[in-house]
Amino acid sequence: MSSKDFLNIAQLRAFKLVADTGSATRAATALFRAQSAVTRSVQELEAALGEPLFDRKPSGMLPTPVGRAVLHRCERLFAELEELARWCAARQARRRLTAEGSLPAYLLNTRRLQLFAALARHRHMPSAAKAFGISQPAVSTAIRVLESGSGLQLFHRSPRGILLTTEGETFLLHVRRALNELRHVPDDIAALHGYIQGAVTVGALPLGRTLILPKAIASMSAKHPGVRIVTDESAYETLVAGLRAGDIDFILGALRENDASSGLMNERLMSEDMVVLARRSHPLANERGLTVADLQDVKWIVPRSHAPARALFEAQFKRVKLKPPMPSVETADLAVIRGLLLGTDMLAALSAQQLHHECQSGELVVLDVKLHNTRRDIGLTLRAAGAPSPAARALIDAIRLAVVDVARTVTIAAA
Repeated sequence: MSSKDFLNIAQLRAFKLVADTGSATRAATALFRAQSAVTRSVQELEAALGEPLFDRKPSGMLPTPVGRAVLHRCERLFAELEELARWCAARQARRRLTAEGSLPAYLLNTRRLQLFAALARHRHMPSAAKAFGISQPAVSTAIRVLESGSGLQLFHRSPRGILLTTEGETFLLHVRRALNELRHVPDDIAALHGYIQGAVTVGALPLGRTLILPKAIASMSAKHPGVRIVTDESAYETLVAGLRAGDIDFILGALRENDASSGLMNERLMSEDMVVLARRSHPLANERGLTVADLQDVKWIVPRSHAPARALFEAQFKRVKLKPPMPSVETADLAVIRGLLLGTDMLAALSAQQLHHECQSGELVVLDVKLHNTRRDIGLTLRAAGAPSPAARALIDAIRLAVVDVARTVTIAAA
């Protein structure tokens, strides 16, 4: 389903109320609409999905299995929009929403929310209009409706383009989450029929990229060829922002500590220690019983400052009361690290798994130096309140199986 084919939120609203009340008549009363309008909304939604959503019986309208799947996703969608509406009302010191499930009309237009997200992304009115094949005034009108309804200024103009205000950034977070819930509805239905489809976006940190993720993707592609997998190699902070918004399904790599208030949860899959790697013909490659002091004056490739691995590296020298060496290169890019290790006498301290293939071929070797307290947990980071799409759940299952193979591979290589 493309960005232009998203389901109609207003129709989903009518569907949910019919499902909740068991009657189009009662749903129409709650919505202050004619019964015929509610019935038409449900019929149009069924036509868009190509599936019946209700069993229509004298006793009432009962959701079909497909209807229940759609309802489950709708509950998440509308909970997000209701939270947004309450936040907007609180910002304006208005009376908080009291009726359960109350939603203002300005949030019930799918295209309007998409245009808002597009303008936030493009920061340029003509680009947002072109993306949807509409005029700039139409985009302006959509934004004006959202700002009028919320009572907030969502954008401001700057030399860098049209930028979100602070309130606009929070507004966008909820809108992106809601649209991402909406995006998963067709995939939920397909899974009900035994077919896994859609796209999965993985935040790929260095410790998961070399062995675990490729094995899992290969397995996933063989079993579910209808799934498209996208990897995002951005910095951890950027990946977390995408995860919170629902744009990224999960993060794979070294785990950070999370408290309950973070809204994230970790699943540990395996642990690994750091080692010091060098090229096969490095002057220190055949030395035995090296100490950290022996390595203080060599040229080092190290992680960027503030990265957890950087602190672990520097701690090796601090524990023996030595000043950590000044890095020659700071990078997390494995291609850069690989090229420098193979072409120079630089050293790098990282997980051997990250350059497993080069170690296995003998191009790189692990120096005989003991590092202390460098074990790092590798696993998945997910949004605690999230409900992954069927494709994301399938890839997570493939990753869990891949970890078993990787752990066996690494153990054999170390033996």
